[in-house]
Amino acid sequence: MLRCCFKSLNCEHVKIISFRISDVAVGVKRGSDELSMYNNSNSGMSSNSDGAPNGGDSKKLRVEEAPPSRVIHIRKLPNEASEAEVIALGLPFGKVTNILTLKGKNQAFLEMGTEEAAVTMVNYYSKVTPLIRNIQVFIQYSNHKELKTDAANQRTQAVLQAVSAAQSPGSEVQEVLAAVSSPVLRIIIDNMFYPVTLDVLQQIFSKFGTVMKIITFTKNNQFQALLQFSDPVSAQQAKLALDGQNIYNSCCTLRIDFSKLVNLNVKYNNDKSRDYTRPELPAGDGQPSFDPTVAVAFSKDSSSLLGKIPGALNPLSAAAAAAAAAGRVALTGQTGSSGVLLVSNLNEEMVTPQSLFTLFGVYGDVQRVKILYNKKDSALIQMSESNQAQLAMSHLNGQKMYGKIIRVTLSKHQTVALPRDGLDDQGLTKDFANSPLHRFKKPGSKNFQNIFPPSATLHLSNIPQDVTEDDLRLLFSNTGGTVKAFKFFQDRKMALIQMSTVEEAIQALIDLHNYNMGGNQHLRVSFSKSTI
Repeated sequence: MLRCCFKSLNCEHVKIISFRISDVAVGVKRGSDELSMYNNSNSGMSSNSDGAPNGGDSKKLRVEEAPPSRVIHIRKLPNEASEAEVIALGLPFGKVTNILTLKGKNQAFLEMGTEEAAVTMVNYYSKVTPLIRNIQVFIQYSNHKELKTDAANQRTQAVLQAVSAAQSPGSEVQEVLAAVSSPVLRIIIDNMFYPVTLDVLQQIFSKFGTVMKIITFTKNNQFQALLQFSDPVSAQQAKLALDGQNIYNSCCTLRIDFSKLVNLNVKYNNDKSRDYTRPELPAGDGQPSFDPTVAVAFSKDSSSLLGKIPGALNPLSAAAAAAAAAGRVALTGQTGSSGVLLVSNLNEEMVTPQSLFTLFGVYGDVQRVKILYNKKDSALIQMSESNQAQLAMSHLNGQKMYGKIIRVTLSKHQTVALPRDGLDDQGLTKDFANSPLHRFKKPGSKNFQNIFPPSATLHLSNIPQDVTEDDLRLLFSNTGGTVKAFKFFQDRKMALIQMSTVEEAIQALIDLHNYNMGGNQHLRVSFSKSTI
């Protein structure tokens, strides 16, 4: 029996002043950490265990195998590990009834509701490495059959109350804990400067278990995904390790929660959804089919592709970075990806090099634009980097521009050629290499953190102080759309304006980005993830 009396505590750490241990034995695959953590003379603790030495001498104690017990001993916890993260290790296996953490020793005891749940947990983690904050922890049985903590220990009581509330029927916390038992994760990508696709996610998350299914989509103007593991524990470990991490340096931040779903229904295998257990599924109308050999090639040799993505400094895994753009990055031995886009199905009566420069310039620095002389509904657009081309393609393909749905693909051309000297191409080709309107030429610019898919809401900045809401509403109405809502920021130098449709917002951005508001102040317009 483990009994602890807490004399003092604060909101961050529990300081144990005195306690009593009887018949302490060390569990499966354990050294004497469970005993030594109570016998360190520097901790202000004392022990009445017979002959138990203090400090490092305790490592000489005989190791005994503890029989299965409801109480689990967890060692080598990260310094910043919380009780919630410790509890999360046990939640997939059953009810958690008590917890005792020893911050100074980086250890904890977790009491499960039944011995069967504890056995399942220990057996599982004997085969799968348990992780907290991407750091391995060690799990085994404790010799204690139950945990008893002093009723005066407010922190322990608070944890117990939270656990009790969570496990009572109909509680809000119960819904959260139910979600923790789900093998399905909901993933949101913030600051998506580089394209993140289904194959990128598979490469990253497969490090933590078997990825069964993935569905990607855009919601609230953000790229999101649902990803299903083969078991809930893998999902839990992936969430703890990856939530808040960047896929690429300073961008593409993973925001991860548990989904209430327990199974994903995937109908098609393409670049938007994938069921890895059913390779025979059709691709669906108008979608590129899934080639299993591409995924195999990535998984076997993807690290050699890292250099093919300029600026990709991936803290998670080289494989994930190399897999960007879902196969649009060339495999080893093949030609590298191009920074030139082919845009087709344009409205040839309306489109100009300048309008394409403005729209595609939202996602990268456009260098040159050429509307094809013999096919004026198509154009070549050269971006400054291939990753910018991929980003523009992922956001603009299928959008409406001047009333027509445009198609954006990577071109086989590596550059866009300028017309020969003396040759009049009717203004169809324009060089923007030295344009002052490039959004991303300044390293560390905030523009890198504010790249969003086309949306009905636009972000306005550089607004003169004397310009009113009515002025801006009238200005944007004159682009042919309807202003649905408007909101000034507190300093009135920035604002949000919402048009009726995404197409109207695209038109307004093309017409009014860099618009001279007077006094040599030019309006800045970009897409927003917010709504009004």
